[in-house]
Amino acid sequence: MAEGAEEDLPRDAKVVKTLLKSMGVEEYEPRVVHQFLELMYRHAVDVLMDAQVYSEHAGKTVIDSDDLKLAVQSKVNFSFAPPPPREVLLELAQSRNKIPLPKSISGPGIPLPPEQDTLISPNYQLAIPKKRTAQHVEETEEEEEGSDPNPASNQNQNLSQDRTDVPQEAPQRVSFPLGAKRPR
Repeated sequence: MAEGAEEDLPRDAKVVKTLLKSMGVEEYEPRVVHQFLELMYRHAVDVLMDAQVYSEHAGKTVIDSDDLKLAVQSKVNFSFAPPPPREVLLELAQSRNKIPLPKSISGPGIPLPPEQDTLISPNYQLAIPKKRTAQHVEETEEEEEGSDPNPASNQNQNLSQDRTDVPQEAPQRVSFPLGAKRPR
């Protein structure tokens, strides 16, 4: 930053820059100074508002140093909570570590869900009909030759008969590999 621009800065901005330099911060964006100034002003306004409330509660018309001390102390107490002492943390860790971890159900490695619950397992079953014998083919041809006033009901009977040939209690599992896409 040029020397002329340094002199144009408000006094508070110069103080923030001096604080940053004293802490060893040499490079920073110019917006950092503005952010620190905003934080300082917001904190000062909060403390003064609290001091005014304490002064009004005490029945005073003017804020004095006792009101400011009380406001600053309340901000420190409620804003910055210190961590618990080391001894307390060690006691908590010992009491927590007394409870053993649950035993692993699976063996070593990454536990995976059962195969039927995964997305890559087949989620369908195909029932493959038995091959028709020559005798069954002849029977269906004879039924077709018979005169039936309602041929649609005859077809429904044939379909229901074909369905009964498929074993219902033991379907076979058929799966197909998910490879490359089929050409269109």
